[in-house]
Amino acid sequence: MSLAYLLDSANWAFSDPSGFPQRILEHLGYTAIALAIGFVIAFPIGLLIGHTGRGSIVAINLGNAGRALPTLGVLMLALALVGIGLVPVTIALVVLAIPPILATTYAGVQAVPDATVDAARGVGMTGSQIAWRVEVPIALPIIVGGLRNAALQVVSTATIAAYVGLGGLGRYLFDGLATLEYDQVVAGAIVIAVLAVVVDLTLAGMQRLLVAPTG
Repeated sequence: MSLAYLLDSANWAFSDPSGFPQRILEHLGYTAIALAIGFVIAFPIGLLIGHTGRGSIVAINLGNAGRALPTLGVLMLALALVGIGLVPVTIALVVLAIPPILATTYAGVQAVPDATVDAARGVGMTGSQIAWRVEVPIALPIIVGGLRNAALQVVSTATIAAYVGLGGLGRYLFDGLATLEYDQVVAGAIVIAVLAVVVDLTLAGMQRLLVAPTG
């Protein structure tokens, strides 16, 4: 199949609202909003459960349930409840982002050695100080790994925004299929795949910078 659509410089013009640069920015915008909201919800819950050791069964079950939910089904439900627009798309993507962030935050904090926590408590640290100054820094590699997992899933699924008439790279898939322009579909799929890899590599680089090697 021809890659003429992908390689056409006219489709890469920044001034074109339907060109690749604008669609990529829209796609990243949907992804960033969902990840930010998902992190604000999931990280404190995971930290609290990991720190206190209470509610772990509930967290695990909710995380598994969240992974099992079909994103398109959640989108349809959100559409029925709040109507068309960015809100239902964001809800569907947030539901997708929460489980990996919640699970890895809980697992990372829970994995901090008891001896380390006891030593921190022995020098007079409070519970919140132990959580933020001891447990979170030690658990950071696992937490960032969960964020990478969530980002990869969300950026790959943000194409659903086009399903409700919004922008993003999903426009190439839905519009191309509607008009039988398969060059457009292939081009969109390739750009989405490359974008997902770039996002993952970027977060991997951030992970290496945040988690400095010891020794």
